[in-house]
Amino acid sequence: APTANLVHDFIEKWSPGGSNHGFSEKAGAQQNFLELCAVLGVPTPDHQSDYTFELATIKLGGDLGFADVFKRQAFGWENKAPGGDLKAALKQLKMYASALDNPPLLIVSDRLRIQIHTQFTGTPTVSEEIWLKDLADPAVRERLRKCWTDPDFFKPKLTSRDITQKAADAFASVAERMREERHIAPERVSHFLTQCLFCFFAEDVGLLPEKLFDRLVSKQMLPEKLRASLIELFSKMRDGGLFGVDDIPWFNGGLFKTIDVPELTPMDISALRNAATENWSAIDVSIFGTLFERGLNPKKRSQLGAHYTDSKTIMRVIEPVVQRPLLAEWAEVKALIQKDINRAINLKDDSAAKKARRQAEAHFQTWLERLKNYRLLDPACGSGNFLYLGLKTLKDIELQTHIEAESLGVQRPVDMVTSPANVLGIELDEYAAELARVTVWIGELQWCLQHGYNFKQNPVLEPLDHIENRDALLAPFLVEGRQARTEATWPRADAVIGNPPFVGGSKKRRELGDETFEALAKIYAGRVPPGADLVCYWFDKALQQMKRGELARAGLVSTNSIRGGANREVLDAIVKDGVIFDAWSDEPWVNDGAAVRVSLIAFCGDHSPAFDDAEMLVSTLNGVKTTAIFADLTSGEHEGNSVDVTTSVRLEESAETCFMGASKKAPFDITGSQARTWLGQPNPHGQPNSCVLRPLCNGVDLTRRWGDRWIVDFGASMSQAEAALFETPFKYVVANVKPIALKNSDKQVARNWWRHARPRVDMRLALAPLSRYIVTAAVAKHRTFKWMSSAVLADQAVLAFARADDATFGILHSRFHELWSLRMCTWLGVGNDPRYTPTTCFETFPFPFGLTPRDTAHQRTETLADGAVIPLLSAAPVAATRDHAINIARAAKRLNDLREGWLNPPAWTERVPEVTPLGMDASPYPDRIVPKASVSADDLKALSKRTLTNLYNERPTWLANAHAALDAAVAVAYGWTDYSAATTDDEILARLLALNLERAKAAI
Repeated sequence: APTANLVHDFIEKWSPGGSNHGFSEKAGAQQNFLELCAVLGVPTPDHQSDYTFELATIKLGGDLGFADVFKRQAFGWENKAPGGDLKAALKQLKMYASALDNPPLLIVSDRLRIQIHTQFTGTPTVSEEIWLKDLADPAVRERLRKCWTDPDFFKPKLTSRDITQKAADAFASVAERMREERHIAPERVSHFLTQCLFCFFAEDVGLLPEKLFDRLVSKQMLPEKLRASLIELFSKMRDGGLFGVDDIPWFNGGLFKTIDVPELTPMDISALRNAATENWSAIDVSIFGTLFERGLNPKKRSQLGAHYTDSKTIMRVIEPVVQRPLLAEWAEVKALIQKDINRAINLKDDSAAKKARRQAEAHFQTWLERLKNYRLLDPACGSGNFLYLGLKTLKDIELQTHIEAESLGVQRPVDMVTSPANVLGIELDEYAAELARVTVWIGELQWCLQHGYNFKQNPVLEPLDHIENRDALLAPFLVEGRQARTEATWPRADAVIGNPPFVGGSKKRRELGDETFEALAKIYAGRVPPGADLVCYWFDKALQQMKRGELARAGLVSTNSIRGGANREVLDAIVKDGVIFDAWSDEPWVNDGAAVRVSLIAFCGDHSPAFDDAEMLVSTLNGVKTTAIFADLTSGEHEGNSVDVTTSVRLEESAETCFMGASKKAPFDITGSQARTWLGQPNPHGQPNSCVLRPLCNGVDLTRRWGDRWIVDFGASMSQAEAALFETPFKYVVANVKPIALKNSDKQVARNWWRHARPRVDMRLALAPLSRYIVTAAVAKHRTFKWMSSAVLADQAVLAFARADDATFGILHSRFHELWSLRMCTWLGVGNDPRYTPTTCFETFPFPFGLTPRDTAHQRTETLADGAVIPLLSAAPVAATRDHAINIARAAKRLNDLREGWLNPPAWTERVPEVTPLGMDASPYPDRIVPKASVSADDLKALSKRTLTNLYNERPTWLANAHAALDAAVAVAYGWTDYSAATTDDEILARLLALNLERAKAAI
């Protein structure tokens, strides 16, 4: 520990009038630092690269710069003589920072004072100053000592994200008050507050005179007078000039083109005054636009406080599409520069050496032109977070190449060539489009501030008209004086990135309107299926742009359901005409404030490698190198799936068997107790209510316990007059369904309001001759199948299979069909559960020969002595087929019996006949399974947990054995005599794919 005399002598020697005070900057720097180390009791520089004096760095203009002191992962230190310009010293350190691996502390000193500036990632810059005389205080010395021993001590507790969230919340409250209480038009409110928030940022980074806006709103002036002052200030920011005695730069850029300050109240002024105290220079630009859009756009206010996507996740799109290819290009340029510099060094002829150096300089200038002209397009840019991170990536790349080129001996330019001109955007929402421009402007200014570059002047803000407020898919035009629409065009770009809107195929018409839905279907016919998610149009347009030579690469975010169904057709086209070279198949994401699962997909328009030879890489799936990525976002080497099942086709032999359940689009549902009461009521025409009341089966009923749900069902063709004769059910529908159905945008649904919107006529006809049918939940963690009474109606969350035989049930429940369905399905929800679809999962699956849906389409069955049911196969082309059906049926029945015994143990449950409707001799409904009256509370609780989901989560040995027996029987039917439980999934899928393609070829 230093003695009191040592501290006293140090302060005295370096104070004004002291023996060392007059030393020059160079003469005094190292001696002052060494003595300070002694005072603090910390080690002195050891002249190694991790802690040294005068570490060589790169400086603008071609001169070699030196950091006076450098301690890795601690600080860069710049000394000045007393009275020196510490602002200039700090700027110099910022220029060195990248070459110094970005130390967390930047420290400048003129011997009389030491300024510590933090630059921890994700936190605001915080500064503090320690004067020479203060070192007499042991607490001050200990605080300064932490620069050596514990730099994280200075890390701000408040993050940049905290500051941004707080600022956004404050502005949201002002916006809501102006809109809701004073009914000021939302667009006026948003534009004015956007101008204010930019002013707060501008004054905190020094673009406006110090605290000008803060001083303005803090004055005790009347609201109308402040309004006039703000109008005058915004006018000066638009044109430049004097505002009082302050000289205002020319900002331009379009933000202040329209000046329309709303009437202000004392509460508004108070809120602006409070907001002005925030550290606006530290806002996190990667989330800035998102948070402020939620507060300023009344359509988004429900998302206030909702989560947002982390910038690291967005970089999973930008890195492969922008950063990785550009750095690969730079590696080639750098090699050329190195070659010419080495030649210049080795040449003895000065003239030839100079020529070689000029050639090296020319290579670098060509590279800078490449960066200057690089264009990055986000055609669904929202409030600009992708654009900002894209621009930041370009600027970071340029800075890195400046440093590396300088280290080779090429002069480093003073200014950056990358700028907001590099990023292009298209956005339909005007609120978001304006915020996107502000996001890019602030991001550019903040980057310059953090890296020591001067702000651009005259104007400060480049016009960003290339961030357009328009539709990215449809463009209006006039035909014979009538408004029509055609396909929108996108500007040429080197890369496209973005997070286009997710609107499911079933919701598009409702959310977009009939006119837009029909226009999209017509204009994009043959390229994007009408039932595909809205996001798919962006993938298609990017591919078309590539095929025209107007785009090199694209990286887009999609709902993860793009991997299957109608959505996957756009990926099929990309794989056919290009290559997916990087993808994350299933990732968490935040979309419009909601947690969703997405796929991140990067692709290009040809089959050449996406990167240079040094990468030795064609594709990366989920962070792992692979040779190819299929259209369903799987690959062989990563997941054990070398089989591209996306090449399979729908088989005619499997048509008209699997159906989606009825879709109501209105509350036809009733409780079991309601239904049983109504079943006992008479109707004027003498018909029982059982004609229009049915138990309902939804996905929850299959994966959990039966919910005793019922539904009013007037069928597919019953007239309103006929329905009215069923008095109580019809009265219920009039009160609860009609008001909702009449508002449906589908005119047919509104016209037939008493019937289900999609009654599934084909399903009803197919199930009519059967006493039971097979069901599976459309979305479920485990792919399980169950038997269902034909008296029960399947709703849209259930897939119904129009077969009553155990053999078909067994094939569907085999390992082979489960594997196939998991590769062919789509994925849904935060839980990322597989979604079974009739077209991709069922109609592509090749059943064993002789047992295909076509072979059982007659739906006649034969019941064996042991109760197993097989399809009637008297005309089977191969005698062994009957034996296969029997073996599969018995194994399937055994599996189902064991499961039912576990789900509904006779010791705890009993079957109760359902109520018999008035006027009928017997109930047409299946028995109810209910707990016995004698069951204890503990057993009742245990019974409630007996669900198919929990059973398959545990997968007890008896269940595994039953499935193994079933799989063995189905394998024999396929003729796979070599099958065992050890047979790989890959091998099974390869065999099924070959069978699918063989069947498809034979059908032609």
